[in-house]
Amino acid sequence: MTPTAILETAIYARDLDAAESFYGDVLALEKISRVGDRHVFFRCGNSVLLVFNPDETVKPPAPDAKLPVPPHGATGDGHVCFRASEAEIDDWKGRLKTAGIAIEAEFEWPQGGRSIYLRDPAGNSVEFANPSIWGL
Repeated sequence: MTPTAILETAIYARDLDAAESFYGDVLALEKISRVGDRHVFFRCGNSVLLVFNPDETVKPPAPDAKLPVPPHGATGDGHVCFRASEAEIDDWKGRLKTAGIAIEAEFEWPQGGRSIYLRDPAGNSVEFANPSIWGL
């Protein structure tokens, strides 16, 4: 048996207000839920982007927690890549420029496809790439 897809991916940000604004307003992802200063979750196609505050998720759940999710977290800059067609990458470049967000890098991969990279407010590396970079 082999997993068939990634259901969710997580990145970490201490300032959830800034993360919510970036992913919700600039990238226009649909917010699923937010729990205080612990996390904010977004729908992205058939997947979910989880944005956790690492200062909160390292805390163990209360003994009577309804959802006893084990402690987790990461330090340093994470990475997330959003699937985009060649035309969509160009559209994202324009949208990001309008929002005042700098493109950190842009290039074509040797095996085909193109990527653009930028940073979210927490410093995470955010990429938009054509799936052909992975032969998809």
